[in-house]
Amino acid sequence: MSSFTEQLTADRNNILLTREQIQEKVKKIAAQISNDYQGKIPVLICVLNGSFLFFTDLVRQLSIDCEVDFVKISSYGDALKSSGKIDVLKHVDCPLEGRDVIIVEDIIDTGLSVHFLRRWLKELNPASLRFVSLLIKEGTAVVDYECEYSGFKIGKEFVIGYGLDYRQLLRNLPEIYIMPEMLLQAMDKK
Repeated sequence: MSSFTEQLTADRNNILLTREQIQEKVKKIAAQISNDYQGKIPVLICVLNGSFLFFTDLVRQLSIDCEVDFVKISSYGDALKSSGKIDVLKHVDCPLEGRDVIIVEDIIDTGLSVHFLRRWLKELNPASLRFVSLLIKEGTAVVDYECEYSGFKIGKEFVIGYGLDYRQLLRNLPEIYIMPEMLLQAMDKK
């Protein structure tokens, strides 16, 4: 019996974004952030767990000094769609008052997480607050939101890999894949 990874990667047609496309986009976003924050030391906050690979690659590509921190929120659980209810599972550790803050997301779907984080973190009085997301799903937002830096606009497909998961699996893939319905059903049976 093959693993879920083997089943998914056996069909190259499942690939939405290659490793090379992702890394090229990460470099462009990092260059833009480095240019915009020249002479400043922003705090980049990784939204766990899905953003950790994008966050790591992005930080390594920056040409400016920065601090890093992490926040963990949950609105999906093990579901395919956001529940709409957001729980904070890990708070930021560094003081943000008077600091330039950049929140790093893996994917923006409904916009609820961005809306929640912006409202919540503004209460900590940062000098500025901006968002970066590798992926933005088009046609799925249920609230208005701002994302100052973005990578790729994608359709409504469920995607995994490069930090994105289904039931905490398949995050380790270097590419982003469209998840086939057949594989979702197989994983649900496990």
